[in-house]
Amino acid sequence: MKRKPIVAIVGRPNVGKSTFVNRLVGSRNSIVDDQPGVTRDRIYFEVEWQNKPFTIIDTGGIIPGDEDDIMLSIFDQAKIACEEADKIIFLVDGKDGVNPVDYDIANILRQSKKSVILAVNKLDNPESLMMINDFYSLALGEPIGISALHGSGGVGDLLDLLTEDFTTENGESEENSSIKIAIVGRPNAGKSSIVNALLNEDRVIVSDVSGTTRDSIDSRIKYKDKEFIIVDTAGIRKKAKVDYGVEKFAVDRAIRSIRDCDVALLVIDATEGISDQDKKISSIITEAGKGLIIAINKWDLIEDKKSNTINQFDKKLSNDIPFLEFAPKIYISAKTKQRLNQIFDKTEKVYTQCTKRVSTGLLNKIIKELYALNPPTSVKGKRLKLLYATQAGVQPPTFVLFTNNGELLKDHYKRYIENKLREAFGFYGTPIRINVRERSEKENKK
Repeated sequence: MKRKPIVAIVGRPNVGKSTFVNRLVGSRNSIVDDQPGVTRDRIYFEVEWQNKPFTIIDTGGIIPGDEDDIMLSIFDQAKIACEEADKIIFLVDGKDGVNPVDYDIANILRQSKKSVILAVNKLDNPESLMMINDFYSLALGEPIGISALHGSGGVGDLLDLLTEDFTTENGESEENSSIKIAIVGRPNAGKSSIVNALLNEDRVIVSDVSGTTRDSIDSRIKYKDKEFIIVDTAGIRKKAKVDYGVEKFAVDRAIRSIRDCDVALLVIDATEGISDQDKKISSIITEAGKGLIIAINKWDLIEDKKSNTINQFDKKLSNDIPFLEFAPKIYISAKTKQRLNQIFDKTEKVYTQCTKRVSTGLLNKIIKELYALNPPTSVKGKRLKLLYATQAGVQPPTFVLFTNNGELLKDHYKRYIENKLREAFGFYGTPIRINVRERSEKENKK
């Protein structure tokens, strides 16, 4: 399949880049806030205009010459986006007029030798259109006035100009066989470092400052001819510690990334061990029915390791999180890249288990056997009978048990059934759903 054109959107902070992206994408996919510097990494979205698909990159607000570490990282991310892009939209603020920083950015863009379209944003009323002439001084061609907030002005003209030499979609599309991995966990567990190590590039900003990653960021990578989409997410802190506003949106986005993924990689800091917050995050993953891998990161920092150190850590995890016994565990180091490739190998295996289907005949044979081996105790003279079972879905594997009385199926017996299904069929790394339906024995014989 031919690569889609890539368009980078750049500009100084608070000129409305993320608002413009949301206008193009048609939803609030980028975090929008009045606070400058909200978007930090480069974030990719798929867009289509007049049946012409392309990829846009939302970047952080840049201030050339600012020596702050975070601002330098944002500037580096924006430069990488410009290098990747086929075209660049330079967004400026029509209300503020030409800013000295705009001249600095314009000089950099001219040196890039890329096609640059100058878009003057926030021209929300006819009077503000008079400001547009001032932007000719940036020497980037004719400025196009738009209102990203209202979608008015020359947004359509801008997109027509942008896509004039893009290819029209012919309707053919290849099957999407990518596996989406969401990298999740508490702040500072090393999620972004893992992403950068896997991609062999500084794909996302890594900082010791808690909460550096705010948006969920997708990156594509091929491993052994299989494509994976890696989603770096914001660290998920306890609700009581999350400030309302940007951080809350970032945490919400991380949780939504869990719901959208195929497999979640829960990153735990080896030096701190598993926390109550890690357990809560794992509950979010299992409730969403997603495949789960537990990655114990910073393994290089564990001193005096012996041949049984991993086994001891495994036992501790089993005691702390017995409900996650089904999840595979890998001991990694983003810094040294120790065992990082196991992430892809285990993800593919877990995804296979998440999508596994069991024949109805074999399933009912196992159900009869487990019932005969350990029949449930009677309750007030009534005994549970398992009449029939079928698999209703995948991701997660979901089974429907038809019983004579659903109230007689207690939680401990349901766990017994789940364990026996795992023994028989694997379901490595995936939660299992067991739903109960009542049916009389007479109905079952029909």
